[in-house]
Amino acid sequence: MEIVPLADKKEFIAELAELHHAEWKHLNPSLTLEGRAQAIADAAGRERIPSIFIAMLGSQLIGSAALVQNDMDTKPDLSPWLAAVYVKESFRHQGIATALIRRCEEEAVRSNANAWYLYTESASKLYEKLGWRCMERCEYKGAMVDVMCKPLAS
Repeated sequence: MEIVPLADKKEFIAELAELHHAEWKHLNPSLTLEGRAQAIADAAGRERIPSIFIAMLGSQLIGSAALVQNDMDTKPDLSPWLAAVYVKESFRHQGIATALIRRCEEEAVRSNANAWYLYTESASKLYEKLGWRCMERCEYKGAMVDVMCKPLAS
């Protein structure tokens, strides 16, 4: 497995948009697949914020994670955010999400942030194992989510 910036593999933007759309369209039903693909393309930096990293197995896209300025419009004071952590179902539970998260964390540290944030509907246990703590549970865009935080070592 290899983790690379999406900026170096832009041919996967459409596939990634489809995967993300299928997974999270319920959180933003007005966002079209085309709009999601454009947002992914716009955030596909190689380093710092925003950046998207993808996990590849040979020539196959198997996962993604992003570092973004803000991922929750109700919390504009918190930044940066881990977002779009996704691993194809047949590749889950193999450490791929953890590797993607660590790659994003490297960029968050380079951005000189003291902490970073995420929200999740169902993966709190994974994040807790990686040192994140739940700040609050709240409703966001019709879903119950945990808002989590992790200090960053500079």
